[in-house]
Amino acid sequence: MDPLWLAIAFSFGLLVKVIGLPPLIGYLLAGFTLKYFGAESNELIQSLSELGISLLLFTIGLKLSIKDLLHKEIWGGASIHLLLVSLLMGLILFGLSYSSLHIFTDFTWQQALIIGFALSFSSTIYAVKILEEKSELKSAYGVLSIGILIIQDIFAVFYIVLVAGELPSVWALALPVVFVLIRPLLFLILEKIGHGEILVLYGFFLALVVGAELFKFVGLKADLGALVVGILISNHKKAKELAESLMNFKDIFLIGFFLSIGLMGFPDFQMLQIAIILALAINIKAILYFIVLTRFKVRARTSLFTSLTLANFSEFGLIVASIAVAKNLIPSDWLVTIAIAVAITFIISSPLNSQAHRIYFGIKKHLRKFETKSRLIYDKTFDIGDAEILVFGMGKLGVSVYDQLNKIHGQKVLGLDYNYDTVQNLKKEGKNIQQDDAADGEFWESIFSKSNHKQVKLIMLCMNDHQSNIFAVKQLKSTKYNGRIAAIARFEDEHKQLEKMDVDAVYDIYSEAGYGFANHVCSNIDIECSR
Repeated sequence: MDPLWLAIAFSFGLLVKVIGLPPLIGYLLAGFTLKYFGAESNELIQSLSELGISLLLFTIGLKLSIKDLLHKEIWGGASIHLLLVSLLMGLILFGLSYSSLHIFTDFTWQQALIIGFALSFSSTIYAVKILEEKSELKSAYGVLSIGILIIQDIFAVFYIVLVAGELPSVWALALPVVFVLIRPLLFLILEKIGHGEILVLYGFFLALVVGAELFKFVGLKADLGALVVGILISNHKKAKELAESLMNFKDIFLIGFFLSIGLMGFPDFQMLQIAIILALAINIKAILYFIVLTRFKVRARTSLFTSLTLANFSEFGLIVASIAVAKNLIPSDWLVTIAIAVAITFIISSPLNSQAHRIYFGIKKHLRKFETKSRLIYDKTFDIGDAEILVFGMGKLGVSVYDQLNKIHGQKVLGLDYNYDTVQNLKKEGKNIQQDDAADGEFWESIFSKSNHKQVKLIMLCMNDHQSNIFAVKQLKSTKYNGRIAAIARFEDEHKQLEKMDVDAVYDIYSEAGYGFANHVCSNIDIECSR
């Protein structure tokens, strides 16, 4: 059956990709389809799922900073939101228990609270997939979303220990000391290991052996171990390269996770009714995220994007529910019902996240009424001063563009990036740079809507995410900006799309890189390269 499963997963993934939805929805539908025709989950699917989750959390750790979790809007916002959602979802379920649906037979308020707690979690896997596809994992709302998810995961670990009744081994207390001792060795190996397949293998070793298996050995959650080890080496200069090398492996293995959700069971009509009601209640969850975060001085735009990213139910909720079922705290029918609700929320959230910028642009006047007067330091919009050239996206390409233009135009060149850490590091190098997001409509509105900053003559869009470049061009076209626009493209279809939008200059990264390399060689050695 495995080749057939692979064919069905690919077919459904391709189908939803063609209609503009993330392939993960196709994998969920493939799982339900297989279950409908009598298929059962097997060891291969479960193994792929576990590998994918461990690698996912490991790569999250590689991109995470501990100091991010210490922000009160993260730990405070996550804690308050989890409590409110648990109570409200529990109240809704207890109210529904007075209906005639058989799933609520002998239903108690304690069961309502347990299920409400399971539904309070948002999906780490889904959120990271969405953020990676949009290249916004390190944006203000990306960091906020991941931080909240990790705090939720910590709550889940406490619940598992409390309800499962299995305390970790006493050796778990030694883990901090072990990690402090082995960290220099792990760094040394990463420094000397080079690139290619050996780097990928080392990533697997760190995530699955040093992280997952070590935590499992002392009675802690294996996935949490992968996350901790990722954080442990996140400060190494090769951490980003390691994360990128594991990207495709992680995505392939996670197909097993999405298939496994669909294979959990096919619901009867009443279970489907409850799942749909729960999925629609996701609106309450999203609204509460927005209200709570704005109370912590988070901008309305950042709060909305975070809310949409986290507007779903979670795989950790399924784990919480499965333990409750094993301990006879809730009926087994609820596990399938929650699994269906999780899948439905993924389907609902996908188009909302893909249209997040448009949604905010349409209702921003109403949303901004919830903002507080003061802002978080990393969540502000800044003025560009007297800059004449703006370079968006200060990755390797953006920094090279900035350096070249800076030699000629000096401080008239301003670099911009949404990553707070990147901005701070480049400022230390003496670069004229500030934190702002080219996909932030409020930035363009404040800069150009009233004919401000007429001195700006060139804007260069060097962001890795094509959709962010497209959105920035659209925003510029809607303002009174009259200067030139240049943007990068990786593929021919992206190049054509930018040209159709009347972008003045489109730089094809791959073809132009060869041209630039040839010119560089010719300028440094005595050889004629052109006539």
